[in-house]
Amino acid sequence: MQFPELTVIEPTLADGVLELRLNRPDKSNALDDALWQELRTAFDWADATPAVRVVVLSGAGRHFCAGIDLAMLGGIMARIANPDQARSREALRRLILDLQDCLGAVERCRKPVIAAIHGACLGGGLDLACCCDMRYASSDAQFSVREIDIGMVADVGSLQRLPGLIAPGLARELAYTGRDLGADEALRSGLVNQVWADAEALHAGVLAIARRIAGKSPLAVRGSKEILNYSRDHCVADGLSYVATWNAAMLLSADLNEAMQAARERRPPQFAD
Repeated sequence: MQFPELTVIEPTLADGVLELRLNRPDKSNALDDALWQELRTAFDWADATPAVRVVVLSGAGRHFCAGIDLAMLGGIMARIANPDQARSREALRRLILDLQDCLGAVERCRKPVIAAIHGACLGGGLDLACCCDMRYASSDAQFSVREIDIGMVADVGSLQRLPGLIAPGLARELAYTGRDLGADEALRSGLVNQVWADAEALHAGVLAIARRIAGKSPLAVRGSKEILNYSRDHCVADGLSYVATWNAAMLLSADLNEAMQAARERRPPQFAD
């Protein structure tokens, strides 16, 4: 399998499960220019590659992701400099929109994305985790909306996505205070699905879940993600109408025939990518 050219993300693919590991361990996987852009490259590739059925996102070293690289943040003023303040502000807006789009590639990916989070998941790291379909953690995981501590409004997704994952009042508390949310509280609040004792157990547990998903009908899994994302952003009536249209087009598939045949023959189904 030919992967895209990546320098700060380490990809591996086996049995339909693509593992993407953020690979700046000496910087706690802080998001620098390269890592922002490679997230979009990697997830666009995952979306377009039939052999990929599920993606597992993790971080190398002691932490999942410590947020935006402060060196990158410090260089923004030079990047947007212009004698005309309006053009400078337009450049800043376009930069923010581009960073939003880099993370949006995670959500746009048609394949389920599972975040395996250990250590720090701060600021932009939490934005990234919120884009994933499910989040799992080790007992040492710490989550926080850190932008408030540097005097800025979080602007790449956590303020939009976090209130849909946890109680809105808790999301506001995190945004206003910048406090840490530990793994146990993250589990109680619904931010993560399950907590394992350490990073090794987390990796094994998440891979087991990913492999189970990879064994299901790829067409049905992709369709389920499409419908869940659509229904999140629309009323119940719109969601029901959309899924009726979706199944009118997709229900009568080779995957449906294979699932029924496998059930009759008491064997695991074998689906095409």
